[in-house]
Amino acid sequence: MIHVYTGNGKGKTTAALGLAVRASGAGLKVYICQFIKGKNYSELQALKKLKNITVEQFGRGCFISGAPRKEDIEIARKGLEKIKKIIARKGYDVVILDEINVAVKLNLLAKKDVADIMKKVSPRCELILTGRYAHPDFVRLADLVSEIREKKHYYRRGIRARKGIEY
Repeated sequence: MIHVYTGNGKGKTTAALGLAVRASGAGLKVYICQFIKGKNYSELQALKKLKNITVEQFGRGCFISGAPRKEDIEIARKGLEKIKKIIARKGYDVVILDEINVAVKLNLLAKKDVADIMKKVSPRCELILTGRYAHPDFVRLADLVSEIREKKHYYRRGIRARKGIEY
């Protein structure tokens, strides 16, 4: 099954990580590929303590504003190549492509390449794509789509991101 978690609200990555924890608890093998991200987020510390979960980051660790650098594109493409190998090997029960929708929106990755992965994934593997701006083709190819919309957010009151809550 293919899941897409998208929208402008908070919780897309959190939902995917919750699924990863659940899968690990059931003895399933999980691979999490984080695109764009490159920082040591708090959830990574928790995931290191769980069996059957592998996390790799393919980002410089900074917010990309404006046109991405050549380095951003190269790092994202390395992540995509890794995913292609993982999907071909069929060694994971759950594969999470965190922020891949944003990576496509920023032209770090080609939509066609991601759609090809979605078409090739084994029916025995849960593939999860997260991030704002899910391409309509990804929505069409998915079996489950959740759109997380912001109705109210404390950021709008000037409250900054908090360790353990947002990162």
